[in-house]
Amino acid sequence: MTRFDDSCIFCGIIRGAIRGDKVYEDSDIIAFLDARPLFPGHVLVSPKDHIVTLSDLPADQVGRLFEQVQIIARAVESALEAEGTFVAINNRVSQTVPHLHVHVVPRRNGDGLKGFFWPRRNYQDGQAREAVRDAIERSIQRLLAGR
Repeated sequence: MTRFDDSCIFCGIIRGAIRGDKVYEDSDIIAFLDARPLFPGHVLVSPKDHIVTLSDLPADQVGRLFEQVQIIARAVESALEAEGTFVAINNRVSQTVPHLHVHVVPRRNGDGLKGFFWPRRNYQDGQAREAVRDAIERSIQRLLAGR
């Protein structure tokens, strides 16, 4: 049984209470055109269950979601004769709808989209870079040990 949040616009689209331009739907996943696309053909792929972030998605569902993202990325490229796609997820920060969704955006050389949408921040020095690398590595080891 799908879990919904009555205040979530994506749950409304999934339930059919809100219009969504669906391009794909099965028992677990839905994909629809973004209402505010970066480019025409910008698709959002989402689990039907109300799950807020990628970290909240049960591990046994991650592969299934990304199998569909892969198919949809291929379809977007083919249907729109795009040269590639940009695939991204926002978790909390910049996540305008708190329901896990993967952006699949058609891309073309010279389309004006600049890699990431924000300024880049370099490390202060090699020591700062190593401290961040080490902290992330230790965190990964803790998470893997806790499985």
